[in-house]
Amino acid sequence: MNRQEIVYWDSLIYNDWNFYLAATKNGLCCLRLPNESFETLENWVYKNMQNVELVQNKEKMSGYCLQLIEFLQGRRKEFSIDLDLHGTNFQKTVWQGLLKIPYGETRTYFYIAKSLNRPKASRAVGAANGSNPIPIIIPCHRVIGSDGKLTGYRGGIPFKKTLLALEQFNA
Repeated sequence: MNRQEIVYWDSLIYNDWNFYLAATKNGLCCLRLPNESFETLENWVYKNMQNVELVQNKEKMSGYCLQLIEFLQGRRKEFSIDLDLHGTNFQKTVWQGLLKIPYGETRTYFYIAKSLNRPKASRAVGAANGSNPIPIIIPCHRVIGSDGKLTGYRGGIPFKKTLLALEQFNA
């Protein structure tokens, strides 16, 4: 008999923003941004993980929520939490590359592709960036177009601007 794995989740309200977070026993696996619903978290979990049960648990999620709050308050520049990444090998490689972008700085899709020895893969990097299940923690908001413009962000361009301004102010 196959036992169901528990995926813990909780919501975090900070200012006017409502986030949903989910974690396995291995670490944070999903973070939904303020413009996304609980259903987007639920759909992601059931699409990307097999034989799981979602269980709300404030206590198990408190450390993740605390570090996110500290970041949003400008008191944390690096996260020290375990991550449980679910994606293709290429996506995971891109997400690991995003984790190397320093706080308060930006990089282009081309820069990320080049750093992965895949200079022609800017679009694939963009797609992997867009499917990042743990935004903010994996700082996809720090990736911009080659022309320096802010490009698509699942949380919306205004939220991306807010995150970049927060980092610039506290860098």
